[in-house]
Amino acid sequence: MPLVIRAACGMGRGTAAQHTQSLEAWFVHVPGLKLVAPSTPADAKGLLASALDGEDPVLMFEHKQLYALKGEVPEGRHRVPLGRARLLREGRDLTIIAWAAMAHRALEAAEALAAEGIAAEVLDPRSLSPLDTGAILASVRRTGRALVVDEATLRCSVGSEIAATIGEHAFAALKGPVRRLASPHAPKPFSPVLEALSAPGSADIVAMARAMLGRG
Repeated sequence: MPLVIRAACGMGRGTAAQHTQSLEAWFVHVPGLKLVAPSTPADAKGLLASALDGEDPVLMFEHKQLYALKGEVPEGRHRVPLGRARLLREGRDLTIIAWAAMAHRALEAAEALAAEGIAAEVLDPRSLSPLDTGAILASVRRTGRALVVDEATLRCSVGSEIAATIGEHAFAALKGPVRRLASPHAPKPFSPVLEALSAPGSADIVAMARAMLGRG
């Protein structure tokens, strides 16, 4: 019988440093341990079902801001294969890679950028280990630019690993350096105002995308 552990994570509830961490990088480092981070109710159902079907231990990180999220969920035997990313929005100018709550911030940013004539592609890995590097590299090769948005701190993060993978395997396709957005390397604050400033928001993503395209 597989071992599947569901764990809450992320900021947004004002629960200070003890309860707002993004611990993906701690566990994705462990060989043999799989890790998923859904951004929609459908993906939560599908990833959990696939995890229960398998034989490997799986950690499912559920962002606290998404517990109240509503969305269509397929009935019956719905499965989302571990290790397969989902393209949330097509674009030609840059690829934004984000998961869990940050996937929604990326979509908000892509909508705002579209009003300025910038077509941002948004890719949600969903599964952080195994990681769908094929989908990530294919998207970056199409757009020539990559922005990785991670709620965790940059140091030794999943976002850093994705950025390094792009740099190693899609360097020739890049029109500029891979950029990252993440939280400061500091304990998460209790104050709702300070907490909101700690995580990347859609406005931060828009500003970074503009800078990458020389429009900042």
